[in-house]
Amino acid sequence: MKNYIIALLSILLSIPTFSMTIGQQADSAYNAENYNLAISLYKQSIKDEGKSSDIYYNLGNACYRADKLGDAVINYERALRLNPTNNDARENLDFVKSRIQDKPEDDTAFLVALHQSVVKGMTANTWAWVAFFVFVLLMAAVALYIFATRVNLRKTGFFAGLVLLALFLYFLFVSYDASRMATTHDDAVVIVPSTQLTSVPRAAKTSSDKVVTIHEGTKVEIIDSVATPDDPVSPMWYNVKINNNTKAWLRSADVERI
Repeated sequence: MKNYIIALLSILLSIPTFSMTIGQQADSAYNAENYNLAISLYKQSIKDEGKSSDIYYNLGNACYRADKLGDAVINYERALRLNPTNNDARENLDFVKSRIQDKPEDDTAFLVALHQSVVKGMTANTWAWVAFFVFVLLMAAVALYIFATRVNLRKTGFFAGLVLLALFLYFLFVSYDASRMATTHDDAVVIVPSTQLTSVPRAAKTSSDKVVTIHEGTKVEIIDSVATPDDPVSPMWYNVKINNNTKAWLRSADVERI
């Protein structure tokens, strides 16, 4: 009997025990429509288990379900920074933006906008590999120009080399730009229902100080900041721009950096 109990205990101890990760607990809370708990658990998962495009995407979904549009935009943006090919995050981001009250006019020049769309198409590492592949082709074109005996082949190598050199330099720039965009913290999103843009770094005192009111979910670019420790409203103000024509100040507490 004693040997039987010992054998049974050894079998039980050998059975692996499974526990849910924090991310899995967050998924369960989300599926149970407990979105605020899911948000807390997803944030804890990011802190304890590391960042990933998928976890930010899930957190964005939970924020949207909890009617936190600003936080949803932030987390979809973060998901796309880690993985620009996360189409689910991109589609959900576009959908949430369609629900935002403010839709600033995009006055970006066509070529600049085209370049930005290229940069956001893949990660910096992927663009670096594309540049390397083009460089290999460039070396092949140079070899063709140097070693070919026929004039038409040498011409092909020469002109192909010029094109490939231009592409190589451009893709190197794209890789650098993609890396910069993935790590910069100059972009921010309004996380309060509304905030007042002012022409000076303080609460508007007169109508001339007021610029415009913007609402939750609006994305801004931070171009400067100033500390205002004596200001009872906000200890810091950000100078931001919404597009190339609208620049003003707002309270730092009203936005969160992406």
